[in-house]
Amino acid sequence: MQRSRKWMLAALVVMAGGLWAFMGPGEKYFDIAKNLDIFATLFKEVNAYYVDEVEPRKLINHGIEGMLESLDPYTDYIPEEDLESYSILTTGQYAGIGALIGVVNKKTVITETYVGFPAQRGGLQVGDEFISVDGQTVQGRPTAEVSALLKGQPQTDVTVEVKRFGKSENIKLKLKREKIKISNIVYQTVLPGQVGYLKLDDFTPGAGKEVEEAVVKLKAAGAKSLIIDLRDNPGGLLHEAVNIANLFLPKGVEVVSTRGKLEEWNKSYKTLNAPLDTELPLVMLTSRGTASAAEIVAGSLQDYDRAVLVGDRTFGKGLVQTTR
Repeated sequence: MQRSRKWMLAALVVMAGGLWAFMGPGEKYFDIAKNLDIFATLFKEVNAYYVDEVEPRKLINHGIEGMLESLDPYTDYIPEEDLESYSILTTGQYAGIGALIGVVNKKTVITETYVGFPAQRGGLQVGDEFISVDGQTVQGRPTAEVSALLKGQPQTDVTVEVKRFGKSENIKLKLKREKIKISNIVYQTVLPGQVGYLKLDDFTPGAGKEVEEAVVKLKAAGAKSLIIDLRDNPGGLLHEAVNIANLFLPKGVEVVSTRGKLEEWNKSYKTLNAPLDTELPLVMLTSRGTASAAEIVAGSLQDYDRAVLVGDRTFGKGLVQTTR
């Protein structure tokens, strides 16, 4: 009897799956609406009768996060308060003072100032400890909060108070925020043996142009071969990966293709322009942190025998996201 029950349950599961598969668009939308109604009812009940006070926004966000976590690690929801950070991540641009901050001995300090930007021009130095920003004490606060206070609209003022080693009194400076463009290439040089080297950290807008300009400069400085360091590069924009591959591959070859649920997402991305140099010996450095667009560049150049890869196995991210 127990065995027959198991078979009956299995048959019901298969039947339910089959019914969903044969549902028309209208029936699927009805099912979605029904489940949303269930969610809304449960949400109202929790808000009204749960023993402790609840935060509706937090509950909704946790519900969204749980839904998306069931799909894959890369499908994500960006709440309104994180839109600015997402914009910086995808564009490499923000309005601020042009300084990198970090925690040293539990203190939020400047770890780098970008040449030519407000922090450097105004006299801030590496090692300066933030005491307050616009009158708000920041000691003991997370670096993300301090960073958020320093950012804002271009051409707006921000007053910072810092403590400098060797100075008895704190220093107050009034700076004007500017648009900051973070370079995709963090370092480039010609090594002994006429070997060009460039460290590519991101694939934000303009990455292809930056690499092209860097290669031209390195060759003009005497480079006869090139190392492109992609270690710990998390990737970025797909079309910038194609642009960089295009610098070293002939026009018209496929760099990468995508497949999606909708026909419009089934695309083949090919090199569209004449290459910069198809003969320059290339080595790509990779690590376990080399992912996404960085893997597209490394993989395509390897597949066309255009570059040698040196380093660890890469991350293995075979997905492309779009923002909607």
